[in-house]
Amino acid sequence: MTKIAFIGAGSFGFTRGLVRDIMSYPAFAEATIALMDIDPERLAVSKKAVDRIIAEGAYPAQVLATTNRAEALQGADGVVCTILAGGVHVWRYDIEIPKKYGVDINIGDTRGPSGIFRALRTIPVMLDICRDIERYCPQAIFLNYTNPMAMLCRAMQGQSKVQVTGLCHSVQGTAHMLAKWIGAPMEEVTYLSAGINHQAWYLDFRWNGQDAYPLIRAAVAKPEIYQQEIVRNEMFLNLDYYVTESSGHNSEYNAWFRKRPDLIEKYCTHGTNWNPGVYGYILDEYLKREDTWRDEINKWLSQEKIDLKRGGEYAACIFNATIGDGALYKFNGNVRNFGLIDNLPEGCCVEVPVLASKSGLEAIHVGPLPAHLAILNNTSARCEELAVEAAIEGDPRKVFHAVCFDPLTSAVLSLAEIKQMVDEMLAQNQPWLPQFKTIS
Repeated sequence: MTKIAFIGAGSFGFTRGLVRDIMSYPAFAEATIALMDIDPERLAVSKKAVDRIIAEGAYPAQVLATTNRAEALQGADGVVCTILAGGVHVWRYDIEIPKKYGVDINIGDTRGPSGIFRALRTIPVMLDICRDIERYCPQAIFLNYTNPMAMLCRAMQGQSKVQVTGLCHSVQGTAHMLAKWIGAPMEEVTYLSAGINHQAWYLDFRWNGQDAYPLIRAAVAKPEIYQQEIVRNEMFLNLDYYVTESSGHNSEYNAWFRKRPDLIEKYCTHGTNWNPGVYGYILDEYLKREDTWRDEINKWLSQEKIDLKRGGEYAACIFNATIGDGALYKFNGNVRNFGLIDNLPEGCCVEVPVLASKSGLEAIHVGPLPAHLAILNNTSARCEELAVEAAIEGDPRKVFHAVCFDPLTSAVLSLAEIKQMVDEMLAQNQPWLPQFKTIS
């Protein structure tokens, strides 16, 4: 009997969606779904949701809910992670302190000063989870959905023997968006995407075997489509390749759009899908959810009927390929760069096609990125490498140096100002950084 463990199962939306997808495969109909979270209240409502999915699907599956990680992991064949180390009331300072210094961050969960500090808090927890997997289920396939994706995967893949990859829905999500823009049925679209998490590129995008980039360029020329993703569309028009993650995220990862108020007003504020120019948009949304999440969950639970149709996330398909019926499955995953992208740093975390099978996870060689794309990816990847070293070694000097070269931060602040900002962020985060003996 297959066992799949969810670490951070109190992430209600992810847990219910992924369990629904997993249950849609006959190989997992009798599986044990082990739910683990440190918050008993969130854990209890996630169990209610999973119980309902299993009941409505008439699946002969079992559900285990526990606050004990070892119990959840014992004998697991697959593990999913959706944790948030420290919670939103710690995360808020990752955005608010840089803002005080003039670094205007919108989301702050991936890279830059905000992403780096989230990584510093989260890497020790993720390494603890890996050690428990090595102890209780060493053969398990570990799928991570927690951000900052690249830094967490780089740390885990460098410090443990667990078979782990990181998953982000931006690749398939953007592919669907581009297909819709050009009027192509998704089943007729093929693509090659590679780069780093949240900043991978569609190196090839085809409709029925024909290059679809001329159609995408024509679509972006339409004002109603240009307005949907202003930052990404500007990047495409100037860099010639479409980037995978949303405008709100990508506005933070370079020096072009958020270094001055007039640029934020021009490129980041109006007419975009989810208002990426609004400072701390996602933070505000999460803070609101602290008061409304119970109502949202009760609304879902009170539905007369729930949809059991499989969604678009990768996790269930990967589990089916590796620990289910064995059907081969190709997806974009986060893995270390050993001979995969020729002009990105050796050993850094890249996002490339990966083949899942009964043999495990096998990353696919891509070759070099176009030179100008590699410059942008290299800058972020090297900052991430330094930040991971800082987290593992507890070295505040490396934290400072990692932030120094972040494109947006360095476009706004002097070295002295960056040092002052990093010291303040280290002091604010000290209770969550036990690996740091000193903070400056």
